[in-house]
Amino acid sequence: MPASFSNRIPLFFLLALVIALIVYLQWPQQKVEKAKHKRVIAVKTVTLAQAEFKNVIESIGTTRAKEQVELTSKYADVVDEIFFDDGLIVKKGDLLVRLGSKEARSKVKELEANLAESMLQLTRYQDLLKRKATSKSLVDQQNAKTMAIEAQLQSAQTKLDYLTITAPFDGVLGFRQISVGSYIGSGDQIARLDNISTVKVDFSLPERYLPLVSVGQVIQASSAAYQSELFTGNVTSIDSRVDAITRTIKVRAEIENADYKLRAGMLLNVHIDQQVDTVLQLPESAIIPIEDKHYVYVADNNVAKRIAITIGRRQPGIVEVVDGIAEGTEVIVEGALKLRDGSDISIINQATLANERVSKEESE
Repeated sequence: MPASFSNRIPLFFLLALVIALIVYLQWPQQKVEKAKHKRVIAVKTVTLAQAEFKNVIESIGTTRAKEQVELTSKYADVVDEIFFDDGLIVKKGDLLVRLGSKEARSKVKELEANLAESMLQLTRYQDLLKRKATSKSLVDQQNAKTMAIEAQLQSAQTKLDYLTITAPFDGVLGFRQISVGSYIGSGDQIARLDNISTVKVDFSLPERYLPLVSVGQVIQASSAAYQSELFTGNVTSIDSRVDAITRTIKVRAEIENADYKLRAGMLLNVHIDQQVDTVLQLPESAIIPIEDKHYVYVADNNVAKRIAITIGRRQPGIVEVVDGIAEGTEVIVEGALKLRDGSDISIINQATLANERVSKEESE
């Protein structure tokens, strides 16, 4: 070994000793600095509690009017008068349209006059027959003539009635398809009339639900047009056959619609409540699936702990908890995706946020 290297060994040793001393003195400070910058994650929690869990059968249905008809004319003629506007609510018997009925009314009046004269003549012959001043055959002839005129009058009156179109039931009229002076043929559409004071809802269910549905059962329906409102009705009939292709059965329900919010042809989401159980349940956002297992994070002294749980039935936004955690546990529902087992957390619940918002508004 060269003499120069041997002389430098004490220097290297002294340098290593100084570095070790510096590391030793700085180590606690580094840990303190690391602790100061430790990440704290804000989360929201809910308390695991029991609540009602409803087994719900869901389907999509289409509304139909309780009664509906296309108003037409039996006879071809010119439109003389119109007594309705688009969308008018009418009662049974209200006059809607009068066609060219002058000739028909004249015919009725003529036959009424002929019938009155014929009946008077029949009465005279009957009086004469009682006094044996005429023959019975003459009376029979006059009686037959009277009956023939009466039949002609009835036919003419029926034609006149057909030329005057009235509402066959209470309902709401659709768009008017005719104008005054227009010529309409037999069977031409005048307008639609729908009775929607009660609407029918037709929907289909898989055949496995057949034992769970019965007449009189309560249904609830929602529409995209009224997203915050539920419409309640009852099952009124169940089809006698299961569709052999789709393996579904048709069900019909009725919903009271006094305010006419629902119209024929609307799409409704139908819900039928079945068994109601009281179970532990959590918001779906609290569940973290990993492979074939499910986990939640619980808050324990401002520390997040991951726990495996067993889940059961599901509903939109809700999951049944079967096993793994006890009632009353604070479960993290927001911010869980940022967590690791043992992460430090700060709980900021909805109530706290609401109070902060109110305080801010008051200060402004």
